[in-house]
Amino acid sequence: MARTTLSVQQITNSGITPSYAAATATDGDAFANDGDVFVHVKNVGGSPVTLTIQTPGKVAGVDIAEVTVTIPATTGDKMIGPFDPTVFNQSDGKVYLDWSAVTGVTVAAIRL
Repeated sequence: MARTTLSVQQITNSGITPSYAAATATDGDAFANDGDVFVHVKNVGGSPVTLTIQTPGKVAGVDIAEVTVTIPATTGDKMIGPFDPTVFNQSDGKVYLDWSAVTGVTVAAIRL
């Protein structure tokens, strides 16, 4: 099964009302990244959720540590990013997001 690709939404001077997608349990989510994208994660579920942002790069042959962010339970609301393409982009130009749980979790990818 493939990752779910999130549509990147562009902020404008007149503003946007972002659309949110349910976080994907099995293979996680992904979004196209140009370095000006952040994610807005909401957790209305009853347990905290850990988001792992994969980092495929290496520095001097050493893996760059993946980034983890905890989204609190019930009223959790985090804006994360933007993401440096040299650190976070996979070979397909996307950032990969993995979730510890997805019940009550929604996410939007937003370009500055």
